This record gives sequence, C-alpha cells and structure tokens, in this order.
Amino acid sequence: MSESTSPITAAAVQFDPQVGVDNKDANLARTLELIAQAADRGANLIVLPELANTGYAFRTREEAYAHAEEIETGPSTQAWTALARKRGVYIVAGITEVDGVRLYDTAVLIGPEGYIGKYRKAHLWDREKLLFTPGDTGFPVFETRIGRIGLLVCWDIWFPEVPRLLAVQGADVICSTNAWVWTPPPLFDESGKCMAAYLTMAASHVNNVPIVASNRIGEERGGKYLGCSLITGTNGWPVGDIAGAEEETIVYADLDAVASRSALVWNQHNDLPRDRRTDLYDELLGYRGGSAWPR
Repeated sequence: MSESTSPITAAAVQFDPQVGVDNKDANLARTLELIAQAADRGANLIVLPELANTGYAFRTREEAYAHAEEIETGPSTQAWTALARKRGVYIVAGITEVDGVRLYDTAVLIGPEGYIGKYRKAHLWDREKLLFTPGDTGFPVFETRIGRIGLLVCWDIWFPEVPRLLAVQGADVICSTNAWVWTPPPLFDESGKCMAAYLTMAASHVNNVPIVASNRIGEERGGKYLGCSLITGTNGWPVGDIAGAEEETIVYADLDAVASRSALVWNQHNDLPRDRRTDLYDELLGYRGGSAWPR
C-alpha cells in the first residue's frame, strides 16, 4: 500500500443535545468538551450531529427562532472557531440558522483558518417543513488544507443525487450531520444497524468517497434517535465500529482524505467514473432523455 498522501484522523461525535433555550449553553459546552476529547485522541476532522447546539424537536417557529443564530456572528460558530484555531482541527456541526426572517437547518464547516462555509439542508424531513426554509446553497464542496470537503444533512442521504453531486464536483470526503429518527420498521436489523447506516455505506461505495456520519442519541419530546454513527472508507465499508443506538461515544477512523482521487478500477473493463453514461444524463445529473415516466 502506498503511503497516505493526506492522512487524517476523523471523528464522528455521538451525543444527546436537548431542545430548550435553557439547554443551549449546556449543549454548546458539551460540544466543546467532545471536540477537545476528539482532538486529544488526534482527530483533526470532527463531525457533530444535526442541530448540535440546540436540540431538534422544536414545537413552533417561535421556539425555533428563540434558539437560532446567525452563522458567522453567532456564539456557537464563534466558540467552535476559537477551538478549531486553538487545536488546529476542522469541525463540521449542525446549527439552527436565522437569516433575516428565514430559518435554515444548516451544517457549518470551520477550520484552523476560521469559518469556511455552510450548507443549508435541501431535503426537509417531516415537521422541519413547518419550521425551516429549504436550502438554497446548492451542494457546495469546500477546498481545505486536508482536501475537498462536501456536506450533507440527515434526510439528504436518502437521495442518491446528493452524494453523487458532491462526488462529481470532486469531494474527497463527505461529512454528514444527522438526527436519524423514525424510518419504516424494523428500526434495526439483527446486527443492530439502522437503515441510514446502510444508505451511508452504499453512498460511499458507489461514489468511491469516505463519509463521516455523526448521529445523535437520546429521546426528545417523544422522538427516539437511532445512534449508529459511522465512518466509511472509499470502498464503503465502515472503518472500525458502528456506534450503538444509545451510547454517547466518538467513532474514530484513520483515513487518507484524498484517496478517492485515485479512481478505483474494479476490473479490466469497469470503473465507476468511466462507466457513467453522461451521453444519457449530464455530468451534474440533469436528465436529457425522453419524457419522464408519469406519476
């Protein structure tokens, strides 16, 4: 095996942030403790769950506004930025964003150089549609010193277009912030894995790109979260363990952040980028064929 070109230690942080304005300071403090714990273990790419600073289960838009922050000037991003600078790490975290009168379910990317960028969740789940505006950032890929980082949030992984669009734009690693909750039963298979873990593995496998997927745990206003945080390699298989459903933990994996740039050739006749039929669909997945099948 050749020496790693861009070695990183990735960490998927799994914990239990709780909704409620009175819990905001404690949620943020716990994220800082867990980021520091991961950095102490050598992690330099650290991913937190969806809405990590506020909890998830808002009852009303008014309550969501009370939790929300502007991205670059808000206390959560500023605290994460200070710690990222101090520890020399990259942090991806879910945050409740306010921009004017609009609320977004957003993932932010922060590094030693400061705030890098954000992705606003495009596919809203269940009551999120009553609270948030669908994302308008597209599917950006951010250049960093450790490689090109793409972001997605939770329900996005059910849409194969999202990791594919990030991959064809050159993402070296995808960071997935999540609050995986109910899906059609069974919630877990006999090995204790949830469907979202398999979808993450499949997306990683078919796009030849590692995914660092952080989910939350716990119960909140009748919703139970599924855990199962994991980190995949370019082949889609988990690197190390998949987290359990109820434990606060951090999943670690050593990765080469740019390994996906060396396209995997499956055999003499096949590799994924070469076999794409871009004569039938364009490079960014716009279908160019005949009429769509009626629905």
